[in-house]
Amino acid sequence: MAAKKDYFGLDRIISLILAIIPFTAWICGVVTRISEGKIIAGIIRIFLGGWIMWVLDLICMIVKGEICRILNV
Repeated sequence: MAAKKDYFGLDRIISLILAIIPFTAWICGVVTRISEGKIIAGIIRIFLGGWIMWVLDLICMIVKGEICRILNV
């Protein structure tokens, strides 16, 4: 089985549902980045995670099936 790159390693459908809701996408994005050890990316998502990262995560989730990897700091 391939490594999952969605929120917390969940299936694509569940992650897509979480990405559609702005608040859960913001929380999941921050927690996912911090749990991956990417503290700076987590902090950036706290401040820019509102509409900008929500739209990018949603587009990436629909097109590629994984959350946005732009801020891999």
